[in-house]
Amino acid sequence: MTHLHTHTPISFAQLGVRDEIVRALAERGIENAFAIQELTLPLALAGDDLIGQARTGMGKTFAFGVPLLHRITGDGEPALNGTPRALIVVPTRELCLQVFDDLTGAAQHLKAEGGRPLSVVSIYGGRPYEPQIEALQKGADVIVGTPGRLLDLAQQGHLQLGGVSVLVLDEADEMLDLGFLPDIERILQRTPDSRQTMLFSATMPGPIITLA
Repeated sequence: MTHLHTHTPISFAQLGVRDEIVRALAERGIENAFAIQELTLPLALAGDDLIGQARTGMGKTFAFGVPLLHRITGDGEPALNGTPRALIVVPTRELCLQVFDDLTGAAQHLKAEGGRPLSVVSIYGGRPYEPQIEALQKGADVIVGTPGRLLDLAQQGHLQLGGVSVLVLDEADEMLDLGFLPDIERILQRTPDSRQTMLFSATMPGPIITLA
């Protein structure tokens, strides 16, 4: 006899996510939270730091992306004036573009200061600097990027990280394997100690535990 585990799905709306984000996700056919989102959202929405052991997938992007967007647009948060409020560090260009797409979609109904759309900007190597610098100058509320180029632009003074209130390190074990840990530590030094930090990794090797 098989026992079916009946788990009632919980919606993003039930988890208390801002209506503009719920609506943007619904337009993409996403209404109920995946297991990882159901676990992370209550903690992340409350502003707690968290470490998640998770593999690649859509589920994880919204597990950090939804609370991140919700928090930086919240009452009592600094106005979204084009200084980056959230930073997501990822190991590869491919993941950078995927996270950028997911977050841009989820943020499409959110507004920044003066009624402009909330701005998500992707920053990665192997591309000319100028368009990325221009995008930062126009105003970037959320940055998704790879460590090397992020650090470059920060050291050149184009990327200000002093206003970051939410920081995500995604696929941290992959970043370790690619030798990005020293760059990440330098990036972290440029962000406020008061920030919320979320770290995701499929495995938890020693250096990742230390970083966390």
